[in-house]
Amino acid sequence: MKDFTFYNPTKVEFGKDKENLIGSYMAPYGVKKALLVYGSERIKASGLFDRVAKSLGENGIEFVTLSGIKSNPVISKAREGVRIAKENSVDAVLAVGGGSVLDTAKVIAAGAVYDGDVWDLCSYKKYPDAALKIFDILTLSATGSEMNASAVITNEETTEKFGFSSPAAFPAVSVINPELQETVTNVYLAYSGVDILSHCMDLYFTASYIPEMTANHIENIIRTVIRTTDVLLKNPGDYEARSEFAWAAAQALNRTTFAGVEGNRYDTHLIEHSLSALYDVPHGAGLAVVYPAWMNWHLPMNPTRYEQFARNTFGLQTAEEGIEALTNWFVSIGAPVKLEQVHIDKDKIEEIASHIYRTIEMARMQSLYPKETIVELLNRM
Repeated sequence: MKDFTFYNPTKVEFGKDKENLIGSYMAPYGVKKALLVYGSERIKASGLFDRVAKSLGENGIEFVTLSGIKSNPVISKAREGVRIAKENSVDAVLAVGGGSVLDTAKVIAAGAVYDGDVWDLCSYKKYPDAALKIFDILTLSATGSEMNASAVITNEETTEKFGFSSPAAFPAVSVINPELQETVTNVYLAYSGVDILSHCMDLYFTASYIPEMTANHIENIIRTVIRTTDVLLKNPGDYEARSEFAWAAAQALNRTTFAGVEGNRYDTHLIEHSLSALYDVPHGAGLAVVYPAWMNWHLPMNPTRYEQFARNTFGLQTAEEGIEALTNWFVSIGAPVKLEQVHIDKDKIEEIASHIYRTIEMARMQSLYPKETIVELLNRM
């Protein structure tokens, strides 16, 4: 294994009904007033909002709210949250929702202790070295934000989708009750599964070196997500499958898959973020479109790893068979694999390529992804 530093301070409370104890998890951190961030009003209809409010009240924690966070979260909502947090002098942010809600909460938590525009922290102008305490109750597992220090958000005015990673953005406590995720639609279950796989596969295929132990860990996450997604599409109430799916999502991006690894990148994310920023494509759907084209293009750069993927994930022999099997699995779960399936016309390719290339330049990866290569990849989709 290559040398590495591992740091993850997030405490995970995993299990049934643990959302009812959120106040007791927050109180030891000295929280007196929180900003509760959530998406739709479904958490009120389900009773979750009331249970959270009751627990906060029992532990002497006041709260104010920010609702309306959407998939592909936007900076305007984060700015609104920063304003509310500052006006009410909150000392913590509590996210109740999926990765979009939690990423917004992280941006708000950092922006609440920053004097300038919070977009500065997301566009690499200022490093977010401080934040309010962050807590969360997950209602959808996909992004892994519950156990990492990163956040991604879209500036709807500039159509830029950027973010940050900082130790200040680790949640203090994350509550994962798989039962809360039983109502996730099959469509978003599929998108979530693709998102989790992407966090593993980007690293797996681009790394110049992966120790066998870490490779086995990554492959196990991939197999687990495929297996449990198939189960949950037929039986959403299968608690064991839902539990393993949720824990796989956290493991996929809590940096355990980075241990001893060298030379990894997140190429497909750099490409997909433009689809989300320009056309509001759900992130998992965009990744499902990007992956088959990208894998077939990237295959010659790491053929041995692709053969290993085919063998250890699907029990197949050739790299090409593995890529085809993954693509067929995307189709079987209802994920799109072509641009037209996410309502993007081919005549938009030049515009999209220019947008992607701006991100590629920021990542200093122009030698690997000149604009003509990006156009070629988009034409394969």
